[in-house]
Amino acid sequence: MQQPRRKLSPEVLAMKNAAAAGRKNNNLSVFVVVFSILLFAVFMYNEDVKSIAEFPFSRSKAQEIQEKEGKTENPFENKEIPVQEMGKGVEGETSVAVNPRTELGAQEEKEENEGTQEWKSAVNEEEVRMEKEEEVVEVVEEEVVELPPDDCDLFTGEWVFDHVTHPLYKEEECEYLTEQVTCLRNGRQDSLFQNWRWQPRDCSLPRFKAKLLLEKLRGKRLMFVGDSLNRNQWESMVCLVQSVIPPGRKSLNKSGSLNIFKIEDYNATVEFYWAPFLVESNSDDPNMHSILNRIIMPESITKHAVNWKNVDYLIFNTYIWWMNTFTMRVLRGSFDEGSTEYDEVERPVAYARVLRTWSKWVDENIDPNRTTVFFISMSPVHIKSLDWNNPDGIKCAKETTPVINMTTPLEIGTDRRLLAVARNVTASMKVLVYFVDVTALSEYRKDAHTSVYTIRQGKLLTLEQKADPANFADCIHWCLPGLPDTWNEFLYARIISRL
Repeated sequence: MQQPRRKLSPEVLAMKNAAAAGRKNNNLSVFVVVFSILLFAVFMYNEDVKSIAEFPFSRSKAQEIQEKEGKTENPFENKEIPVQEMGKGVEGETSVAVNPRTELGAQEEKEENEGTQEWKSAVNEEEVRMEKEEEVVEVVEEEVVELPPDDCDLFTGEWVFDHVTHPLYKEEECEYLTEQVTCLRNGRQDSLFQNWRWQPRDCSLPRFKAKLLLEKLRGKRLMFVGDSLNRNQWESMVCLVQSVIPPGRKSLNKSGSLNIFKIEDYNATVEFYWAPFLVESNSDDPNMHSILNRIIMPESITKHAVNWKNVDYLIFNTYIWWMNTFTMRVLRGSFDEGSTEYDEVERPVAYARVLRTWSKWVDENIDPNRTTVFFISMSPVHIKSLDWNNPDGIKCAKETTPVINMTTPLEIGTDRRLLAVARNVTASMKVLVYFVDVTALSEYRKDAHTSVYTIRQGKLLTLEQKADPANFADCIHWCLPGLPDTWNEFLYARIISRL
């Protein structure tokens, strides 16, 4: 390409005019001619030096970093650089438009431009790579979640060790976990209990995606109702969804028996309501309920149930509070009237009365077109290590793996009479209730309890208490992350399947 001609300065023009005048007028002195030539040479030297000084042959390290981040002006921005298109090779180069410079400066700029082609290409390839990664992330977020068939038995299967996808969140990343369930923070040294994934025999649970669940919960209320095991599961659900919610757009409010986790951007709530027997009892105080002589009113549910209306997803349970005695005390009269007399009723009989009261309320008050109802089966306890062939064990303490042999059902003291009652009652209701059968699969998880890494009466166990698991190990509740996350995966599978 022809280089553009330089515009001459007034001094150069004066020199040329002087030379021309010299040719026309032979009377000019030789001294003037020589002086003009020297003046021209000095001027040309200064112009070229200025041009070289202005050309950016090198950049400081800070400038290179800023240029890569696009925060400073690129010295090559006024030239068209050949780039590689995404997924294609370099097919050719465009012409380079160069600003007018001295002949020497233009030549050096051309060489510098050619020398930086490789640098520019590398930067562009990095940008292309980052764009491709962003596209991959978007594809992952938008991928279709495969749902299990409606007729697949989700509750028959096996525990599979999976340190890639589980746990679904990290203990230290969920500020809403209570000290009762933060086992690692409370001193537990092993963490393998977090890495077990439930694999149904004939299908698979859908991959958990918090944003997908939140979209299904947009403008809705989800409420767990029941005892401390349902609270255990509620904490799990809060942790499963909270990680994708920006700070300041989520809040937790506790008021009496009701705990409400609010998600601002989705106008949704994940709630827990304390009602350990579902019906009225002398254990209904959410803070002061450590009562040995538990008394219930099996036909009285209205005081609790008024809080369950206008909820879109209701998850009920009641079990562990039935297990401290073989019979249940049933009040004659009511607490409001000051009644104190009671009858001793066999546990399965009293349990059936309570669930009939509950089922009647659901059938009469729940609109199935709006509200989906779940019932969580019995959460097992692990008290006798002989039940899983560990004669040297002390309750669930120091258990680090699930029961591996799953060919035969375990017998660890679960009251299967209550399980049968719950299954039969829910199956006979007019409103469809999804029975979430977590009992058998949870019985194999002797490793997942809070054990001695928990609290008692609001305080963490002391070193002396931890050294006495026979008296202080909690083999009822579960560490989080942990087993209740799987229970929530069952809920998730059903919720996201609804149109």
